[in-house]
Amino acid sequence: MAIKIYIDQGHNPVNPNAGAEGNGLREQNLVYAIGIELAELLRANPNFEVRLSRPTPETQLGTSKNSSLAARVNEANSWGADYFISLHTNASTSPDAGGSEAFVFNRPSSAASLAADILRGLNETTGIQNRGVSVRSGLYVLRKTAMPAVLVELAFISNPEEAALMRDRPELFARGIYDGILDFTGV
Repeated sequence: MAIKIYIDQGHNPVNPNAGAEGNGLREQNLVYAIGIELAELLRANPNFEVRLSRPTPETQLGTSKNSSLAARVNEANSWGADYFISLHTNASTSPDAGGSEAFVFNRPSSAASLAADILRGLNETTGIQNRGVSVRSGLYVLRKTAMPAVLVELAFISNPEEAALMRDRPELFARGIYDGILDFTGV
């Protein structure tokens, strides 16, 4: 039985629920590309089935921030996903802030273990600092999902080096997440 992974490329192409911007880049475009790369890796492995929240760059979910988040969660729940992974970029007022981090509903939990494996994979493929796993039980996509869910802040869009790496090497981020999923699932 294939493991069902729902990849949520955070945010919409335009408002409502557009993402952060930095260094001439838009969060929703970076996470879209990384999500597509990750889906290709998962689809090449018969142990996985995958769905994307945004199968095309134009896919717009919901008519408000809340309905956008609900559309992602409802699709994953109705599909019966085994794991939900939401991809985001971080932002800071300081261009020096950097690193990858992940948020989960609670810990200890399988989501926290998956998050730790994903962050380790990202650090190994990108060299970006691992900022660790934190609990954020108020986040909608972590609170409303019926399966273990991880929100990954891949890197800082406000950091010129990290933003350029996400733009130029999306496959590194996809590979890091994929390696973390393999470590976690043992397949």
